[in-house]
Amino acid sequence: MGGRTNAAADDDDYVDIDDTGPEGLKGADGGYAWEEEYKRSWDAIQEDASGSIQSSVLGISDQRKRRRQRQQHDTSLVQRGIMRHVMLVLDESEAMSVRDLAPTRIHAAQALLARFVSEFFDQNPISQLSVVATKDGLAERLTELSSNPADHVRALQAKSNRDLAGEPSLQNALELSMHALKRAPGHGLREIICVVGSLTTCDPGDIEQTLQALRHSGIRVSMVHLAAEVHVFRRICHETRGTFAVAVDADDMQDALFECIPPPCVPATKATSDMVRMGFPVKAQGDAPTACVCHHELSYTGFVCPRCRSKVCSLPTDCDVCGLALVAAPHLARSYRHLFPEPNFVEKPSGGVVCAGCGAAGEGSSKAAFECPRCECGFCLECDIFIHETLHNCPGCI
Repeated sequence: MGGRTNAAADDDDYVDIDDTGPEGLKGADGGYAWEEEYKRSWDAIQEDASGSIQSSVLGISDQRKRRRQRQQHDTSLVQRGIMRHVMLVLDESEAMSVRDLAPTRIHAAQALLARFVSEFFDQNPISQLSVVATKDGLAERLTELSSNPADHVRALQAKSNRDLAGEPSLQNALELSMHALKRAPGHGLREIICVVGSLTTCDPGDIEQTLQALRHSGIRVSMVHLAAEVHVFRRICHETRGTFAVAVDADDMQDALFECIPPPCVPATKATSDMVRMGFPVKAQGDAPTACVCHHELSYTGFVCPRCRSKVCSLPTDCDVCGLALVAAPHLARSYRHLFPEPNFVEKPSGGVVCAGCGAAGEGSSKAAFECPRCECGFCLECDIFIHETLHNCPGCI
């Protein structure tokens, strides 16, 4: 009797699942509704009359370029913070070992962040950056705030950073970043950029208090998530006037992360004009090696601070003796372009127009003419992207 009762109980717990599913779950094309959210990219590749797929591959590449071109840059003449102090937070938890990005999330993120650091200092030469890693419920600062991209890239590519463990702690990472940014000068923007792959966070306290402290300090938090949208992550970014994005592939992660490179607008509560004292040191070379004040290493060449006559290795930086900001004239010139950005080009029919940049004729879909609104010179799609993302100056207007 007992055996039959247990068997009956097991039958009651068993749920029969219909594999075909109800008709209400069907989409417009006859498949399940959730299947419509995913695109089969391999179906878009078709062979031409000669049996080649090169035209389809070029078409997909052209669509990606056009998507980048359609992301119109903000060219409004507003006050921007060209002196930025950024904390770059990298998730090193076990969730970063997932292989949805080749070869793993952590390898793809480290390779992309190395490019991000180089491009960041290329467009923000008088800004400073620091790298923070979080794993196993803790946060660790890998580099100090500095303008030397080589130190940050070396820290990101270190093998020890690929020892993934536990869960990240967003609160500890934000608290550590806030503590470092409190000592940053008040005339610069304070930002935190996070690259996260975990859907959970192991925090020691109430993250609402951390959010209030971020708002009170005027720190902007932006985040790129590699898995899915998490409500608390998006809310922190929204309430600190930052950006939140979910990357579905490597290209999407690059687009979302590189959107943080141009300096953001200065908040209305901080839009004040302050005089910033800077020094323009002279490069000197001696007959005997002398120690620098930044690394305490002997070298023959260096830059001499005009105030205290101390020697530093590279520019831009802050003098460790007197605290004076040391820059070079080209650094200010490269930052100046963000205040007066290049206007977006207007797309026009190609009509055989020769590109004013590369000299290519307007043939094919990728050779559509994009006209500069000031000099009215026509450019192809590739040159349009190159002008706005790398050159930052129209060749026809110079």
